[in-house]
Amino acid sequence: MPPTHTMMVADDHPLFREAIAAVIEAGLPGCRLLEADSLARALHEAKCHPDIDLLLLDLDLPDAEGLSGLAQLRETLPQLPVAIVSAEQDRRVVLDAIGLGAVGYIPKSTPRTALLNALAHMLEGQVYLPPDIMRRPPSAASPRQPAPAFATHIGSLTEKQREVLRLIVRGHSNKQIARELDIAETTVKTHVSAILRKLGVASRVQAIVAAGAWEPQHG
Repeated sequence: MPPTHTMMVADDHPLFREAIAAVIEAGLPGCRLLEADSLARALHEAKCHPDIDLLLLDLDLPDAEGLSGLAQLRETLPQLPVAIVSAEQDRRVVLDAIGLGAVGYIPKSTPRTALLNALAHMLEGQVYLPPDIMRRPPSAASPRQPAPAFATHIGSLTEKQREVLRLIVRGHSNKQIARELDIAETTVKTHVSAILRKLGVASRVQAIVAAGAWEPQHG
């Protein structure tokens, strides 16, 4: 029987690779998991296995530091979905990773159930953002102010659209937004379409990146 999905974890710590393999094996039966202990090995394996559905990439590999590994993977294999799995929990790093094309960001402290939910979310083709990190305000140590044009676009949003955008930035799905705001999911989709149009972006990922330094308030 062929595997339901093929994933690869690129991390130079064998214990972490073993731990995540155990979680995936138990929670996503039938999933094939490949392993790599360096960026070079990950690139080699990815080229040998073009059917990989998701690559889980650590930010601190022996031959790649920070987001450089992600940038190289996106340049070399742009069709390969890559998610970051890291101990780093800076909100700006999360947004920068998404801006470089990552399909998700999973802190290594993520509990087992949340990890499996995040993997399922990304395997369905959606972007996963850690809600606890995205709820934090922009870092005071390295603030990035919204561009004047973006500030103008924000001003064109209705109060409800700002609420929807706030929840998008925090990683909520349309279903979660509907539940949070007590509105229909179809209404959320209408708001999202209007938000993207008013912000001049093509996707909610671009909206998240553009709004990364903006933390709308209630009311």
